Parts: sequence; C-alpha cells; structure tokens
Amino acid sequence: MNEVAAQVSQADKWLDRLVDLSIAYAPKLVAALLVFWIGSMLVRVAAKVLDRILSKRAVEPTLQRFVHNLVVITLRILLIVTVVGMLGVETTSFVAMVGAAGLAIGLALQGSLANFAGGALILFFKPYKVGDLIEAQGVTGEVKEIQMFTTVLLTPQCKTAIIPNGAMANGNIVNYTREGKIRVDLTFGLNYTASLAKAREVLTGVMAAHPAVLKDPAPAVTIEKLNLEGVQLAVRPHCAPQDYWTVYFDVYEQGLLALQAADVAGPQPSIKVMGEARG
Repeated sequence: MNEVAAQVSQADKWLDRLVDLSIAYAPKLVAALLVFWIGSMLVRVAAKVLDRILSKRAVEPTLQRFVHNLVVITLRILLIVTVVGMLGVETTSFVAMVGAAGLAIGLALQGSLANFAGGALILFFKPYKVGDLIEAQGVTGEVKEIQMFTTVLLTPQCKTAIIPNGAMANGNIVNYTREGKIRVDLTFGLNYTASLAKAREVLTGVMAAHPAVLKDPAPAVTIEKLNLEGVQLAVRPHCAPQDYWTVYFDVYEQGLLALQAADVAGPQPSIKVMGEARG
C-alpha cells in the first residue's frame, strides 16, 4: 500500500508540475501560434505582391520563381526564429547553428552556387534569351533553355550543348540575334582577265533576287585581296539570323551558276601550284 501511495503521490507531483508549466507557457504558446498564423498569412501576401511586381516588370519566369522562392524561404526562416524566441528558446545559438550549416553547405556546393548566381545574373541582365543565336565558350548555337544552373544550346550540327551558367556569366558572349540582322561573309574567286564590273553585277543581282537577303544594309561585292590565282572577292549580304545558313549556301551555289552562265572566268591555278600538282 505504501508503494502505491508513493507512486500516486509522485504522479500527483508530476501532474501539478505539468499544470504549472501549462499555466506558465500557455499564453506564450498561444501568442506564438497566433504570431505564426498571422506571419504565414503575411508571407503569402508578400509573395503575391512580389509576383505582381515582377510580372509588371516583365522579369523572366525562371527568375520570378527564383526570387519568389528565395523571399518566401527567407521570410519563413525569420518567422520560425521569431516564434521559437517567443517560446523562451535561446535564438542566438539557433541562428548560429543555421549559419554554420549554411556555410558548410555553401562550401560543399561552391561550384553549383557559382552557376546558380550566374543563372540569376543572366536572367536579370538578359545578355541573351531563348531563341537567340549566340557564340559562347567556344560553342555557337541557338538558345533552347536558360535554366538556373546551365544554358542549353542547339548547334547547327543539331548537337545539344549544355554550358554552366557560371562560365557563361563570366565569359565573352557574341549575340548574333539582338540587332535583328547578321552579315553573311562569302568569298568568290575571279580570274585576272575576267571583268570585275560584270562579276560584281552578276553577284549583286543574285543577292538582290534572293528573298531572304535584306535590302538594308545593301549587299556589297568588294575586292578582298589579290593572290597568285586571281582576285578574291568579298561578297557580303545581310539577312535575319534564322536565315543565315539558307543565304550562305544559296548565294554560294546561285552565285557560281550565275558567274558560269555569264562566262565570267574563275581563278586559275598558278604555275607553282600546277607544277606541284604534276609532281
């Protein structure tokens, strides 16, 4: 009986202590829950306002999601720290622990974070966008995707190139699309005995007749250099970036056929080259 009485007495003490703790912490717990509920609502409202602002400023969707998530996570961490502090927990050590964990993660993911920051810079400053034809990191291709860590290019050979955004943000970028036109550099050979005026007339006519060649800037045919075989002509049509390869191959083929039809002689091998060929 004595043991039962002792156990009942101990249970009563624990129950009294629990009641005392409940009475002492109930107001803090209620206040903390209320602050957490109100804070969660304010975070959602702030996120919606931020989304409207970013949409009005025509920010890239990928960057919108990034900024949205970053702000929401930051506000929620601050809210949790505030609620924990209201419950009487020492927040200094809690914040220090979170900071140490963030530092460790940052060091472990240093390369990924550099690519992440590069992606944010690209989406914010927009040196290129999806659909642009660019040259970067030794690769030329059309931008198919701009992700947070990488940029995906489709090369003229139909190869997919995936380039880290850290390198893209810190390297040279040539954007062939931004101006809305691009110059096609072609070279034709001409015999020294051929008529330069006739060759220029024929090649200019070929470019003028091509539907993808722009009128402004006007196509040009100039002498690029003189060599042993003959005159080297620089043929320079302009076109839209998406028509580059069409103009490139068409003008070469149609220009050659037109020169042959006009009986304009092409370059002739030099004596040295002919001697080498015979040998």
